[in-house]
Amino acid sequence: MKKVLVVETNVTHYGDTDEATGLWLGETAEFVDEMQKEGIGVDFVSPKGGFVPLDPRSMKYVDASIMKLYETPDFQQRALVKTLSPAEVNPDDYSAIYYAGGHGVMWDFPDDENLQKIAMKIEANNGFVTSVCHGVAGLLNLKDKDGQYYIAGKTITGFTKAEEILAGKQTVVPFYNKAEAEKRGANFKQVRAYKDYAIQDGHLITGQNPFSARSVAKLLIKNLENK
Repeated sequence: MKKVLVVETNVTHYGDTDEATGLWLGETAEFVDEMQKEGIGVDFVSPKGGFVPLDPRSMKYVDASIMKLYETPDFQQRALVKTLSPAEVNPDDYSAIYYAGGHGVMWDFPDDENLQKIAMKIEANNGFVTSVCHGVAGLLNLKDKDGQYYIAGKTITGFTKAEEILAGKQTVVPFYNKAEAEKRGANFKQVRAYKDYAIQDGHLITGQNPFSARSVAKLLIKNLENK
């Protein structure tokens, strides 16, 4: 079985503010934990390569399984210190791409053409495109070979406006995921704020919030096992 490519942010602050953000640790760690249970290899990439900052708020939501992975030298080096750059990635090596979230991704995922090319090559190879929470920002500008938005006509989910309000971030985010997805023709579904929710539409698998990472992983695993 081919590996899965995990995409993470390099952004350290909310836009022009002094407030720290970055990767939501659990969204990578819980996903990777599920992959490892099934013996599925994982690599990590970020728009710039190298260092990936952690959203400090995400450390309030760690559990024993997240900390166990976080404390391993392999995870620290490959997922947080020395992530691959897009130029170092061969899309043919992967069965799926997974966009992890954290608010930072809203600034560096949507317009990264190198990551877009990788994602669509994986999809063209009969692979899967997946995301959780704010990671959906990486899907917004994906386009197929005909130049049409990849999410057009597809049912997806991601971090909601209600969840932004509850997180107190509605005034600092550059956009709302649902509004941008619907502008591109997506059918955006959501459930109660912060409830675990993941959905699949063909080769596209998305999760609503940080508590949906394992559900996205399990959906993907089921599909990979059936290929």
